[in-house]
Amino acid sequence: MIEALIRIRDNRDQDAFVTVFRHFAPRVKAFLMRSGADATLAEECVQEVMATVWHKAAQFDPSRASVSTWIFTIARNKKIDVLRKQRRPEPEDLPWGPESEPDQAEALGLQQESEKLGAAIAALPQKQRDLIEKAYFGDLSQSEIAEQTGLPLGTIKSRIRLALDRLRHAMDAT
Repeated sequence: MIEALIRIRDNRDQDAFVTVFRHFAPRVKAFLMRSGADATLAEECVQEVMATVWHKAAQFDPSRASVSTWIFTIARNKKIDVLRKQRRPEPEDLPWGPESEPDQAEALGLQQESEKLGAAIAALPQKQRDLIEKAYFGDLSQSEIAEQTGLPLGTIKSRIRLALDRLRHAMDAT
C-alpha cells in the first residue's frame, strides 16, 4: 500500500488510487459504523476520506505513519467534523429579534442575589477575595494567578476552595 500511495502522491496514478480505494473504502466504512455512524453517514464519510486521500496524498510521509494509520486518522477526523456539523443549530433554530424581558419578580430576584453575592465577596478575607476576583473577574487560571502572585499553586487552590465554600454558605443562608 505504501508504494500505491507514493504513486498517487508522486504521479497522480489513478490505477494506484483504485487499489487503495478498493482496499480501504470497505474497511473505513466498517470502522465508522462500529464507532456509531449509520450506513448513510459512513458512506458519505468514506467518499470524503477517499477524496482527501487523493487530494492530500502529497502530505503522506511513510516515515511518520503507515498508510492505514494515515487513512484511518483522516476518517476519524472526518467523522468528528460531521458530528460537529450535526450538532450546530440551523439558522432557523436560532432566536431572532430581541429577547423577551424578564418579569419584574425575576429581575428583582436577580438583583437581590447579585447584591447578596457582592456582600458575601466583600466579607471574604482579603487574600481570598483577591484570588476570587483574579479567577472570576480577571478570568485568570489558577496557574496564571500563581505565576502573577508568586504564591504556590496549592495555596491558590486552597484559598479559592475555601472562599467558594464561604460564598456557598453565605448564599445558602436566608
